[in-house]
Amino acid sequence: MKKFEYMEKHGYEQLVFFHDATTGLKGITCIHDTSLGPALGGTRLWNYDNEDDATLDVLRLARGMTYKAAAAGLNLGGGKTVLIGDPEKVKSEAYFRGLGRYVQTLNGRYITAEDVNTSTKDMDFVNMETDYVVGLKHKSGNPSPMTALGAFHGIRASLMEVFGDDTIEGRTFSVQGAGQTGDYLIGYLLEAKAKKIYFTEINEKHIEKIKKKYPEVEFVEPDDIYGLEVDVYAPCALGATMNDETIPQLKCKIVAGTANNVLDDEEKHGNMLKERNILYSPDFVINAGGLINVYHELQGYSRENAENDISKIYDRLMDIYKIAKETGKHTQEAAKLFAKERIKTISTVRANFVKR
Repeated sequence: MKKFEYMEKHGYEQLVFFHDATTGLKGITCIHDTSLGPALGGTRLWNYDNEDDATLDVLRLARGMTYKAAAAGLNLGGGKTVLIGDPEKVKSEAYFRGLGRYVQTLNGRYITAEDVNTSTKDMDFVNMETDYVVGLKHKSGNPSPMTALGAFHGIRASLMEVFGDDTIEGRTFSVQGAGQTGDYLIGYLLEAKAKKIYFTEINEKHIEKIKKKYPEVEFVEPDDIYGLEVDVYAPCALGATMNDETIPQLKCKIVAGTANNVLDDEEKHGNMLKERNILYSPDFVINAGGLINVYHELQGYSRENAENDISKIYDRLMDIYKIAKETGKHTQEAAKLFAKERIKTISTVRANFVKR
């Protein structure tokens, strides 16, 4: 992989590789942009096939966090960490304390949190070695319910855009992935009296959990989730599920969920969805609830204030859908325009020094 060429093309600041021989910790931290503030993004633990896959993932995720923070109105930049290893084998106190020490070396340019296959318990170990970590159990806790809450508001906004009515009742949904955020999203949708919900999942433990917790929700095989006749398809697992193979199968009107980097190729697949008259809710906008929640730890945490800010995802999406219609661009590109404009404007406002 031509790392510097990729970094130059997309405006990255820093890519850090680290290894701890004692614990076997192997990871990469990426800082994309700190124009608005320190980079914040979770730590993902995944058994990547190779180092280039891990590198590309952390680069894409960090860039997404920049846009996510900017679009959410937060004074944060974008960053991410990926750890390479089997989540069932590598985890230990020493492993995550080692991660904390590497986070500390960045001296506050990067703040981490939990992500795929890491937990609030793991972040407590990280916190033993650095203060640059959020999403702690004794503060804002697990961000997954808040990420799902933001997606719930985003789905309502998307329904309003397509149908002129944001009511969940009577609507049908398919949810891909039910480990954390998908689980909570299903709960919010059922509480709002969704007519029918299908779900798929590859982890047997999660499948059994959802079947027991929500017996009215119907399980389908992973390959069957795309072709269901539903109002909303909600991707809540890993990215790149909207691609050449899956988009032609869709029979939904809206794609809106909690996953990151849903479009395999942003330009190509954003336009494919637009051409098929399927509304795509930009991932880094609709799934910002968890980020907004942990950001409030830096301000002095109040759940009420966090939930109030998360509810504004509805309004931001309506603004972005308006931009998309006015410019003729697909919604992911419109969301990037929205985020870049805030970065440009606030960077100019903060160009002069003011002592607080």
